[in-house]
This record gives sequence, structure tokens and C-alpha cells, in this order.
Amino acid sequence: MKATNQRIIVFDTETTGMNMTGPHYEGHGIVEIGAVEIINRKLTGNTFHVYIKPDRNIDPEAIAVHGITDEFLRDKPVYAEIHQEFIDFIDGAELVAHNASFDTGFMDYEFHKMGASIAKIEDICQVTDTLEMAKRLFPGKRNNLDILCSRYGIDNSHRTLHGALLDAEILADVYLMMTGGQTSLRLSSGNDDSTTETTIRRLASGRKVLKVIHAAADELTAHQDRLDLIGKKADVIWRL
Repeated sequence: MKATNQRIIVFDTETTGMNMTGPHYEGHGIVEIGAVEIINRKLTGNTFHVYIKPDRNIDPEAIAVHGITDEFLRDKPVYAEIHQEFIDFIDGAELVAHNASFDTGFMDYEFHKMGASIAKIEDICQVTDTLEMAKRLFPGKRNNLDILCSRYGIDNSHRTLHGALLDAEILADVYLMMTGGQTSLRLSSGNDDSTTETTIRRLASGRKVLKVIHAAADELTAHQDRLDLIGKKADVIWRL
């Protein structure tokens, strides 16, 4: 598999939760978007990262996944305020996400809430799903992001909670491995073929460090029951 565009945006979202009785995005909203830019198979260091105040409270199950709270988002912009900046960042690029229909469904839902005249995301970008790519490369195997990191030898030990920018950075490494067989954290200089050895800059979230409270046995059982319920509507990518 080869990358098909010189400019690629790898992105991820975190949300208020997931609807279980209709479209997965309906009645929910995006609370974080993270995206990184790749040009000519090099990470440029150019990123897009924003927290978003939704029009509803976050489900407790979602907070357990990403750690973002209603209180933290109280002074953040609503999606409509950052829409054009996000569109300008992705416009014309190949857009890459893991289980892309989940993220693009939420993006199109945010677009829809702004008005019928707003185009869908696939009208703006070519969308590539790394989960579908992984299923073709490794049929019958688990293909969540943590498994792919292990399979390709990518260090994700710093990933304790889901975060849109961090997950996008990790997925960028995975994508480069899946499409070319090698990857590097070297950043493009932007004006020639030279590169500078440097680590991707991790953006501080501004959140306080969260206290880790381990789940009790009955909570783990309830969690598995919840995943079984989600699995009736969509792929549970962290348990494939």
C-alpha cells in the first residue's frame, strides 16, 4: 500500500459519547480534534489541535476513555467558531483516520448542525481508513491502534488516556509504516529535502494530571457489557 497524496492529514476526535439507538453520532458532539500534517512522507511538525465546548454534557463512559470533563470545556469555543480554521487546515489533503467512518460521521454531524449548505467532509478531502487497510493487511487479526503499534514496534507507552492529538501522532507513525515500510520522527524543513532530527512536539493540554482509579470487578463486568452493546452498532476497534 502506498500513500496517494503528497499532503496528508492524520486526525482523530474525542466525543461526548456514542448513540446506541440510531446513527452513532446523533445527539452527541465532538469535544477535541487533533491532526498532524505529513508532506512527502515526512512529519512537518504542523498540527491542528482544539478543545470544543459541546451542546450537551459528556457521558461518564466517554470521560473514562479520554478524561475530558464538562468543567474543563466550559470556556472552550463551540465547533462553529473553529470550523473555518479546521477546514483551511485539511482542505485538499488526503485525510487519514482509524475507523474513519466514526470520526467523519461526527464531523459531518457538526457540519449539518451549522446549516444545510455546509459540504460533507468527503467533498473536501479524500478519506483513508487505516482500520480497513489493517484488515486487508492482517485479515482475521485484532487491528486496534495499540495492537498496530506493537506489531510495527512503535512506542506508545506514554498513551494512558485517549487524546485526539496524541492518537493522531501515533497513527501517523502507524500509517507511514503501513504504506511504506519505514517511518521516522524527522521533521521536514519545508523548503528542501533536508531533515532535522527532532521529536514531534507534544502540545500541553492544560489539564491537571488525573488520578488513576482502577476499576472494581463489577465495573469491569459492566464495561464489557457496554462494549458488547456498542458492538451491535459498530466495530469496537479497541477490542478487535
